[in-house]
Amino acid sequence: PGPLYNVPVALRLHGDVDLAALEAALADVVERHESLRTVVVEADGEPCQLVLPAEAARPVLEVVDCRTGDPVEALAEFAWRPFDLAGDLPVRAAALRIGAQEHLLVLVLHHIASDGWSMGPLMRDLAEAYTARTAGDRPDWQPLPVQYADYALWQRELLGTEDDPASILSRQLAHWRESLADLPAELALPTDRPRPAATEHGGDRVVLPLGAELHRELLEVARAHRVTLFMVLQAGLAALLSRLGAGTDVPIGSVVAGRSDEALDELVGFFVNTLVLRTDTSGDPSFAELLARVREVDLAAYAHQDVPFERLVEELNPVRSL
Repeated sequence: PGPLYNVPVALRLHGDVDLAALEAALADVVERHESLRTVVVEADGEPCQLVLPAEAARPVLEVVDCRTGDPVEALAEFAWRPFDLAGDLPVRAAALRIGAQEHLLVLVLHHIASDGWSMGPLMRDLAEAYTARTAGDRPDWQPLPVQYADYALWQRELLGTEDDPASILSRQLAHWRESLADLPAELALPTDRPRPAATEHGGDRVVLPLGAELHRELLEVARAHRVTLFMVLQAGLAALLSRLGAGTDVPIGSVVAGRSDEALDELVGFFVNTLVLRTDTSGDPSFAELLARVREVDLAAYAHQDVPFERLVEELNPVRSL
């Protein structure tokens, strides 16, 4: 019942803005992407996706006059407003008027219906729809090859069931049971403050500039050792954490896009999955040796990335911490 999973994006718009065309364009995008008109209802005690018809799922563009107020405060209030997933569309929009020729367009999506990748097709489709609507037309899109509900059904069929030892789900769970056996419950790190008894979901941002020359050198290291730039940085992070007292068994959580078929590339929806990348820094390896270990672990993880992370947590049932 809070804003923890709200995903906001704000765009500064200069010049004349046709608010009616913008609201119509939002409706076009919601009609195109079923995930944006899906609510979660309860059926027989279980959550169930309910895709609303487009005519019943037209978002309202809220217009807020901020010319005499604080637009940042208005933006924060709108971005932090919780969603009721059983009744609200998982997307809402507001136009904050901050000047005669200047607006802030604020879109807020719930994470259940979007991920980082989704912002590309979402903003592109909105721009195309707005361009068409300001010209008095409807956007001339090619139909999407699949919708999110198709993906959900396909994933369930693809994974199979746990009582079938030959299913993808059974094989991938077996991999993770083995690769994450005896995983450390917590890394002992010299943090700058004690961990609270229960998480408050607070965070901060630390900016760490990496210059062009350093980036080029890192790429050269990656190519020389036949690894990705991500693997180089992962190995560096694992080495750093080990030096800081984390031990030699360093599991790192990382996300993958989860869009294993190009038919999913243009969809707005939640596809990302979390992988545990376990790095072994024992035996004082050279950095080249550490890179080889990281490469082996990561490639195995990517080959077994289809099990939803929450399902894996249920299966492994690790010790929980508040």
